[in-house]
Amino acid sequence: MKKVTIYSRTGCHLCDIAVDKVKSVNNEINFDLEVRLIDNSQDLEKEYGEQVPVILIDNKIHDYWRVDLDRFITALKS
Repeated sequence: MKKVTIYSRTGCHLCDIAVDKVKSVNNEINFDLEVRLIDNSQDLEKEYGEQVPVILIDNKIHDYWRVDLDRFITALKS
């Protein structure tokens, strides 16, 4: 089973949209989802601060800022 991680921050509108889009296909394609807030983490803020939301599939960066659902689904199926 694939693991999807979304790095997000509190109050981030694009992050909320990305999480909703990713969750919307979880019934179609089964995957583990973890949403991690970068708030209060200097390391995560330094690494992802300007790029959130950052979507990883199996610990590899897949996308920044927006989710292209077709591309996301294709990546999960591969």
